[in-house]
Amino acid sequence: MENLKYIRDSLYGNIKVEGVFLELMETPELQRLHGIKQLGFTYLVYPGANHTRLEHSLGTCYIARKICKALGIDDLLVGVAALLHDVGHGPFSHTLEYLMHMRTGKDHVEITKEIINGQRLLQDYEYEKTIKDILEDYGINANEIIDILEGKKGYLSEIIHGALDADQIDYLMRDAYYTGVAYGIIDSDRLIQTMKIFNNELVFERKGISALESMLVARALMYSSVYLHKTVRIAELMLIKAVELSPPFDFSQLTDCELIEKLKGMGEYQKDIVSRLKYRKLFKKAFAKSLEEMNEEEKAILAELNELKEIENEIAEKVGLREGYVIIDIPGKDILLSEPRIKKVDIKVLDNNEIKPLSHFTPLANALQMRGITEWAIMVCCPEKYRKEVAKYAQKIIFG
Repeated sequence: MENLKYIRDSLYGNIKVEGVFLELMETPELQRLHGIKQLGFTYLVYPGANHTRLEHSLGTCYIARKICKALGIDDLLVGVAALLHDVGHGPFSHTLEYLMHMRTGKDHVEITKEIINGQRLLQDYEYEKTIKDILEDYGINANEIIDILEGKKGYLSEIIHGALDADQIDYLMRDAYYTGVAYGIIDSDRLIQTMKIFNNELVFERKGISALESMLVARALMYSSVYLHKTVRIAELMLIKAVELSPPFDFSQLTDCELIEKLKGMGEYQKDIVSRLKYRKLFKKAFAKSLEEMNEEEKAILAELNELKEIENEIAEKVGLREGYVIIDIPGKDILLSEPRIKKVDIKVLDNNEIKPLSHFTPLANALQMRGITEWAIMVCCPEKYRKEVAKYAQKIIFG
């Protein structure tokens, strides 16, 4: 009985964890996720959003295994892949991902693979066994887990990373629960009941369309109301700028608190930003424009904007601010000229032994695709007392 525990989860009650799952839960890589908030700075707007990547990893594993049981397939490999799918996350979850990718060419998915196959170990821990060793003890090849996470294993991969998967089901329900918003509430049981395997693909029966529509609406609303909330976005931009203006260092293995502590010693600017984040003295929106508010010429200028740092510094200089105190945000810049997309909605529906896209049955899928991600196509933020001056120069300098 020693190799068995029950972990109390806020959403699913007691989750039974045993064997390889229990040993993996006790690895330093998974325990490190205790120190990484699932939603980064979202707690500055929704104070309840203090849940961690570890909770989400356990929840995704639970949902993935539940899907496997409903489909009548073995849940071992998919469950392990689900539990480990986020071990490569850096501090503050997705906040610094773009910067990490720019500097190293790697994102959290790539780092996750390196951790699973034993190529990347935590520098501050003395290992008896790596994740790869633990998997081998249970007769599991680490490369099989990586293949599932890379999307190479058909429906096994789609259970964790598909158009609609265990990862999304858990994070939408969990994030809605902890933020207290009503948007992310979905009928997970109904979704799972209507899942089927057809031609090595994960599909949904036609009778599940209402549950699918509900899930897509929940996802769209969570993006606009929670994940890309303006205040949260500004806090993230401030952290990114603080790291960007520091001498380059590897932050991929740090927790949230460790990164904040490290930044304190990186210079006066970093120390000030950390203090502002700690006491919620955030930069404010000085200037913003949506695509609807722009004429064709302005849209063309926006599409060509590359050297944001130069423009930021030019505006800062005009109003007497130092570098880093004016930040320009162009969310999803590469796709703004067409129309912003939230995510693919290519969910496969089985109808009379034929696979059809969800859009064949409901206009909702395409309508949600056309919905903008954020209210702004471009935003300029700065310390509150400089808002008016920054707004005055931003329009001139950016759009002429």
